[in-house]
Amino acid sequence: MIIDLTKAEKVPFNLDGRIMFKSDKNELIHLTLQPGEELPAHTNPFDVVFYVLEGNGVLSVANDSFKMKQDQTFDVKEGIMRAWKNEGESLLRILVIKILK
Repeated sequence: MIIDLTKAEKVPFNLDGRIMFKSDKNELIHLTLQPGEELPAHTNPFDVVFYVLEGNGVLSVANDSFKMKQDQTFDVKEGIMRAWKNEGESLLRILVIKILK
């Protein structure tokens, strides 16, 4: 099945996130952060891999911060605090790969 970004189901929070794929084992989210926009600190009960599609941003994991740029990935284990901030002047687009159990 083809899922178009503009028609994909929105995530249930106040950011531009779209559910591109969902199964019992995985979920794929396309997340867009505007300049200055943040994904607040939170934890999840599953592992996540982030892949930066476009732009630059800061990923905070536990007590560390990482400057991320296009074509970089970072994995975060379940239960660990994480947050994103777009500190740039252009869009930050991230593919969020949730590894569900």
